[in-house]
Amino acid sequence: MKAARESWINPALALLLCGATGAICAWLRLPLPWMIGPLAAMAACNFAGIGLRAPAGSRQLGQIVVGTALGLYFTPLVAREVISFWPLLLFGGVLAIFLGVLGGWVLGRLTGTDATTAFFASVPGGATEMTILGERFGARADRVALAQSLRILAVVIVVPFALTYSGAHGSDIYQPASVVLDWGRLAVLLAAGAAMGGLLVYFGVPNAFMFGPLAVATALTVSEVPLSSLPTNLSSAAQVLLGCALGARFERTSLQSAPRYVVGVMASVAATIAAAAGCAWAVASAWGLPAPTLVLAMAPGGIAEMCITAKVLQLGVPLVTAAQVARVLVLLTTTGPGFRLLRGSRTRS
Repeated sequence: MKAARESWINPALALLLCGATGAICAWLRLPLPWMIGPLAAMAACNFAGIGLRAPAGSRQLGQIVVGTALGLYFTPLVAREVISFWPLLLFGGVLAIFLGVLGGWVLGRLTGTDATTAFFASVPGGATEMTILGERFGARADRVALAQSLRILAVVIVVPFALTYSGAHGSDIYQPASVVLDWGRLAVLLAAGAAMGGLLVYFGVPNAFMFGPLAVATALTVSEVPLSSLPTNLSSAAQVLLGCALGARFERTSLQSAPRYVVGVMASVAATIAAAAGCAWAVASAWGLPAPTLVLAMAPGGIAEMCITAKVLQLGVPLVTAAQVARVLVLLTTTGPGFRLLRGSRTRS
């Protein structure tokens, strides 16, 4: 008979813990309770050596719901307005590259980590994608994966708390498409998004179960094809799944084996958050846009997590979503060639 931690009991207990923690955080009126609560609970338990696992497919299921919910914001009027901000979206992508360089420099100086590992550990792209890409260039995959996970953990906790307690809430002029809830049509919409996500997985697209449903829901909303709204409770459940999956990444051994490296990563993340926030406030002043919205748009966090924060705090969901998608696309297409070019120029000199 399998031990409890190796059987279905382990993820079932993890899900129960995450749901209870989310409910407690919601009762306490903490920011982003249904995601931060489960994330913190899972991370704390695993750092303590308990070894909880997320249910299989939990992150993908959460992303399908979140991607669909975000796509419902892109009415024709909103889509045209967001596209008009293309210089801002491009700037956000370029800023992300700068943040990776800055974070890598800080991490290397504080911990003595080699430049390749420090760079890929700090680029705010997809955690899995940066780990795989860094390994191709000779970076230590375990260190890159640890740093990327800690980055997302820190940003997801720090940014929502900072924005919430600064009073940034409820200023969003964008609203999702006003459609009546129809469970049958909602099931069709979610199934179509899941199918698109599966297709993108087949073609090797990262964050497929986020981009697929987002693309489907956006296309239908822009085309003014009404299907269904998405209930708040379903969105909260998706956040629980995402928080559970993120928290399950952490292990006690990762902290014990490299305490100095962990401290260096947190200092590096603090530097990049500060730099991103400073740039966001400067750009907000120049463009006449709400600064909190641009802070989220340029934050070096996970795309799903930052977009959920925008949704919960009602801070420019379409603009934040477009900026985060643009950031990921720019990093995925330029990080490898850019690093190869930079390393080649250093070798020649």
